[in-house]
Amino acid sequence: MSGGRPLKLPRPRGRRLVTLSKTPGSGAPGPRKPRASRLRRRVRLRTRTRMAFALATLLALVCALLLDGYLYAEIGNDARVHASRSYRSVPERLRNGGPVITFDREGKATEHSIPAKTVALTFDDGPDPRWTPEILAVLHKHRVPGTFFVLGQMVVRHPGLVRRMVAAGHEIGVHTFSHVDLSYQDKQRMNRELAQSQLALAGAAGVTSSLFRAPYASEVSALDDRTWPVQQHVGAKGYVSAFVDTDSEDWRRPPVKEIVQNATPRGTKGASVLFHDAGGNRARTVKALERYIHRMAARGYTFTTITGALDARSANHPAPAVRVWEGRTLIWAAQATQYALPVLIGMLGVVGFAVFGRLLLMLGLAWWHHRSRDRRRYTLVQEVHDPVSVVVPAYNEKECIAHTLNSLSASTHPIEILVVDDGSTDGTAEIVEAMGLPNVRVLRQPNAGKPAALNNGIANARHELIVMMDGDTVFEPTTIRELVRPFADPGVGAVAGNAKVGNRRRLIGAWQHIEYVMGFNLDRRMYDLLRCMPTIPGAIGAFRRRALLDAGGMSADTLAEDTDVTIALHRAGWRVVYQEHARAWTEAPGTLGQLWKQRYRWSYGTMQALWKHRRSLIDRGPSGRFGRVGMPLVVLFQIITPLFAPLIDLFTLYGVIFVDPVRSLAAWGALLLVQLLGAAYAFRLDRERYRALAVLPLQQIVYRQLMYLVLLHSCVTAATGALLPWQKLKRTGEVEAPRTPEAVR
Repeated sequence: MSGGRPLKLPRPRGRRLVTLSKTPGSGAPGPRKPRASRLRRRVRLRTRTRMAFALATLLALVCALLLDGYLYAEIGNDARVHASRSYRSVPERLRNGGPVITFDREGKATEHSIPAKTVALTFDDGPDPRWTPEILAVLHKHRVPGTFFVLGQMVVRHPGLVRRMVAAGHEIGVHTFSHVDLSYQDKQRMNRELAQSQLALAGAAGVTSSLFRAPYASEVSALDDRTWPVQQHVGAKGYVSAFVDTDSEDWRRPPVKEIVQNATPRGTKGASVLFHDAGGNRARTVKALERYIHRMAARGYTFTTITGALDARSANHPAPAVRVWEGRTLIWAAQATQYALPVLIGMLGVVGFAVFGRLLLMLGLAWWHHRSRDRRRYTLVQEVHDPVSVVVPAYNEKECIAHTLNSLSASTHPIEILVVDDGSTDGTAEIVEAMGLPNVRVLRQPNAGKPAALNNGIANARHELIVMMDGDTVFEPTTIRELVRPFADPGVGAVAGNAKVGNRRRLIGAWQHIEYVMGFNLDRRMYDLLRCMPTIPGAIGAFRRRALLDAGGMSADTLAEDTDVTIALHRAGWRVVYQEHARAWTEAPGTLGQLWKQRYRWSYGTMQALWKHRRSLIDRGPSGRFGRVGMPLVVLFQIITPLFAPLIDLFTLYGVIFVDPVRSLAAWGALLLVQLLGAAYAFRLDRERYRALAVLPLQQIVYRQLMYLVLLHSCVTAATGALLPWQKLKRTGEVEAPRTPEAVR
């Protein structure tokens, strides 16, 4: 399989996707410095703009969930309802007086009674889209006005019903925003409940209201030392407090006859009567209201509003224009949320199914992959003794290059090493030459990018089998021998090795270690069985020269040249397999900034490669197989599912705040347990120590969100068709050649 036939690489055709200024991997030498500087500033500005757009999208999603949750129950909503207490601070005349209380500027309270043979119908807790229209229809039929004490959160969700009330001449009162017992709240919360309710009314109907009824309040005789300060605070703000004379107790859903009887005042006394138009099934309330109006009209009663009974002007006033638009904005946002939330919930179901499905599919196929390799492992078939050319592209790798070459020099397989210095400015080539290692050649070229450096190394390689690796990666002595074993099968055109994180002692490295073992290598077992491997890692991959010729060599059309060439190999009819016994130890990014740059390039480059090879979806033969099997799996598992997986965390947070904290956390914990079990199995297959999984919960909380933002950023970049330069990562050289796999664990 040896040979020195030069590789003839086709010239790129069409629009190049990576053609920026003279940066590592950007192509030919750049233009004048001032122009290059302006271009770099423009790229940075576009990058920041796209990042801001991605973050704004995430913020909008979070705000939508918070707004929807607040419309049902405010964060930290207090469900307590106080029981009656002593009433020493309450004036006796108020407790025995009428159902309406006003306060003057000095804070003195005055009670007011409903005139004889007068009924003020009041309705609490609405508006409700099911029952409020039926109650409005009954009132309209009998030409009876009513006073509706509405909840702000219900007004925001159903503003049209409030407009109907106002247009029909009914009176609107404030019943707080979230129906919380104000006797347990501080003044700031009380003010917020009132202000938000007024904002909702302004947006819905262009009015404000000076009429107030506290939740869980009925007759004035129930005022006590805990509820009286609430009334004083509300009265000081100019509100008129409305209580009731008779309570229909329809909230208990008694028979219709009993509801009517409860609401009927004694003799000819006037009354403020309490019904409910929301809060449950109000069918009996609607029937009772019809009968009640007939009964009271027959007894000579007239119907009016609360302020009408007091012969006062209406409690509803036109809202200032600014408040109207503020309220409309709130309502529009709420309506958008109401439309978006079902979509998000549907997506959550799809994502949950995809996450579990992917995990089960990976584990099942990984188990089968492991079993099949036990039966016909490449290590038990035949060894490949052909010499290998190892191509090491290097750009400013002075911290790592010595460790890389020392690890290669210990290889148990015959190799030649080609270090392609891609215009390094830190003396990388001089370090290699000074080492004086046998079978090592240094190829120098002007800075032209990693694909060009690889193509240069391939063209100068003496052997048919070519291994490519990064300049920050180290091999074990047996790595190359294990890596080329699959080439015993003449249909195999390339082999993906098992890349491992060498710098895993720190938290960021530990997170990436879990991701490499569970995400990348477990994925490769699945893709290996399905014969649609999407990526040969740049850290460790082996190729036949003929296969590379068929694929057109390493292309600079995308930022993910490894994914690009892998898909090209599939389309050319070659098999790409995974060899888990060929291990390479690479230096993962050590800071969040470096990690962001790397994953941004990876995810964006993957999208470029998929788009470049999109015709494989309709191709026939091997090319069509990857398009119909591999590409949908990559799009689903590497783009769509990770992009929407944070919905699980967002809805968990939503459930903790607004629904049921225990059940929400239990569901999230169950998902984490399933992932932990899957990760444990992946670690078992890779013979890794389980103690690294101790940081898995924190990885799910922090690391996964970071990867989500990176992917979102990449999607925005891809959607806008922007260009992205190659981004060189800062290396430390802390990963050295291991004697055994356990040496770095």
